[in-house]
Amino acid sequence: MAVVVTDRFSNLLYWNPFAERLFGRPGTSGPRDQSLSLGIMEKDHPLAVELSKHVLKGGVWEGTFDVRRGDGTIIYVRAQAVPLRHPSGAVTGIVITAREAMRSNEREKDRFGLLERIGERLAGSLYVEETLKRVAEMLVPQFADHCFIELMEEGRLTRRVSTHVQGWSPPPDTWAPLGAEIRYPVGHYAEIALRRQETILVEDFSQTNYPSPGEANTRLAAEIGMTSAIVAPLCVRGETLGLMYLGLSNLTDRRSPHYDAFDRDFVGAIATRVALAVDNALLFEEERHTAESFQKHLLPRALPQLDGLEIAVRYYPAAPLASHGQGIQTQVGGDWYDVIPLSAGRVGIVIGDVEGRGAKAAAVMGQLRAALRAFAQDDKPPAEILARLDEWTRIIATPEQDESGTDISVPPIVTCQYLVYDAWSRQLSFANAGHAPPLLLIGNTCTELDIREVGQPLGVRAKGMHADLVYKEETRTLPPGAALLLYTDGLVDRRPIRDADGRPPNVEETLAQLCGKLIESSDASVERLADAATVAVPGEIDDDMAILVLRSASEDLAVEERTFPAQPIMVGEARRMASEAFVGWNVPEERAELACLLVSEVVTNVVLHAATASIPRRELTMDGPPLPFDESWDVPGFEDEIVNEKEFTLRLRRGRESVWVEVFDQDLRLPRIRSAGENDEGGRGLYLVDQLARRWGSRPTKEGKAVWFEIPTRSR
Repeated sequence: MAVVVTDRFSNLLYWNPFAERLFGRPGTSGPRDQSLSLGIMEKDHPLAVELSKHVLKGGVWEGTFDVRRGDGTIIYVRAQAVPLRHPSGAVTGIVITAREAMRSNEREKDRFGLLERIGERLAGSLYVEETLKRVAEMLVPQFADHCFIELMEEGRLTRRVSTHVQGWSPPPDTWAPLGAEIRYPVGHYAEIALRRQETILVEDFSQTNYPSPGEANTRLAAEIGMTSAIVAPLCVRGETLGLMYLGLSNLTDRRSPHYDAFDRDFVGAIATRVALAVDNALLFEEERHTAESFQKHLLPRALPQLDGLEIAVRYYPAAPLASHGQGIQTQVGGDWYDVIPLSAGRVGIVIGDVEGRGAKAAAVMGQLRAALRAFAQDDKPPAEILARLDEWTRIIATPEQDESGTDISVPPIVTCQYLVYDAWSRQLSFANAGHAPPLLLIGNTCTELDIREVGQPLGVRAKGMHADLVYKEETRTLPPGAALLLYTDGLVDRRPIRDADGRPPNVEETLAQLCGKLIESSDASVERLADAATVAVPGEIDDDMAILVLRSASEDLAVEERTFPAQPIMVGEARRMASEAFVGWNVPEERAELACLLVSEVVTNVVLHAATASIPRRELTMDGPPLPFDESWDVPGFEDEIVNEKEFTLRLRRGRESVWVEVFDQDLRLPRIRSAGENDEGGRGLYLVDQLARRWGSRPTKEGKAVWFEIPTRSR
């Protein structure tokens, strides 16, 4: 095998001993034309130059040349040319391997070699555009001067590829451009190919007469000297996907300017492979689009407007690669995020990742997200929310049984972190289920949030171990202007780009890169922080990726709070406190009066039920030995002491577009709306709150409960 290496300018760099014998001349390096160095005959010089340009652009070529040896004899040389690449990936020259070919089968070998390479290139195609582009690059200029590929879209034929030799392109308003609808007249050879679903050969345009698609089309064909064409329909599973058009013209100097029956059969074989690749790519894109749409519709479409908190989110599916060992798949996974408005302006923040990829992982993610949103409305602590979500993860496990009928259902493995942020107190409460800790950005420092208790992922808790022992709640205070980056592992687990030592970076190095980029953008908006985090880690996304960035307000939000004895006279005092606060906050008079009315209703409800409310056990202490059961508990003054100890707290919060009112007491019973009869004096307070407030609710606290409602500061 002869091996010849040249640089980009056709200077000979290497020439092995067999090349000297094959070409019949010594190999000498120097600034000489490559085709003359190899002895390629003059009639093949234009082809050699054109193919050199093709290889220097990264393509591959295989074929035969007529070569005049040093002693004057002529031989047929079969050669393959591939690009010579620098370690950086740049093309720096051409490597040619060659051997002598027999006249009788040189063209067959050329065609079969091209067909084999086309099959190899198409095997790695996952997208329609990429598939069609690869086909055109392989066929032009080696086999055709012009290549059109048109696909059926909603019953119309649309041009998707238009590739030509020597960088030539058709002038405007002549041949139809990319994206244009193509209509071939009845009797045109392309129309015949589509109608009959067979490959049509036009061997010599000068000897045939077909209807013209248009005057400008015919005029351009005459100018460039169109000589021959082959049109092959792209058919698969009994359906016509489109057609492939190959043409020869006088733009190149070839051995034969005409196609023949052998070429027709060859193009038909190519069209079969192209049709299969296009069909696979269309199916893949449809599956991927379905999975992406499914997942994106399960994620929040819009983020709520929150007081004291800026939030930005990003979601990116992984780019699939067949060479990655996963085959053709969507790479869409179960990563998700959520932002859940809670009581009195508080907000629940979620980041999670379901193990696996594809529509199944996205479906599991959707169920978990819906369940978590429902659980969060109870305003329970984050650890309790994760414990309930862990139970739900086991419930939705696909039921399976072994041969003996034993249940062997395996729950999905899910990592999740749930946080609750109160912008007025700046308190951040959270619990973690095996998820990566968020990154905390304060000024020019970026570190992982200190989490002392990282629980197990959802779905893997051992039987017999109570969830309360696995998931622990922790609380931190978020400084003014601090930012948190919550992310799934797709952000840092990229397809490896090896460093100078030839090894991929480890997790610590990757996190250091990420923190460095975040520090550079520490003063930027949350949107720019999210963008910076997305591109901070080099490499292609190996897994789908979700990012959530939040930043606390730099200024404190307005809040008023006061504790009152649970006595009827205090209802008026609570209302007076609310009225003064609303005036100081410039709440419109109509909105302030409505809020004060509802304050009266809620506080009155608390006071009326205070007499029957039990005191929490931790507050009920007695001196001396415990009383026997047969002794009376009617101790003089005991009830008065209990009544005097009962109290409630009124907390008012001012937001950008709403005010929130919270009333805390020691009663563990949560309020509910009841139907009042016509003659009943009470029972309508909560009904008024439900009708007049934008939102209202109650939640348990460590001391009892809190009843809250929201009033918008703008008129409806």
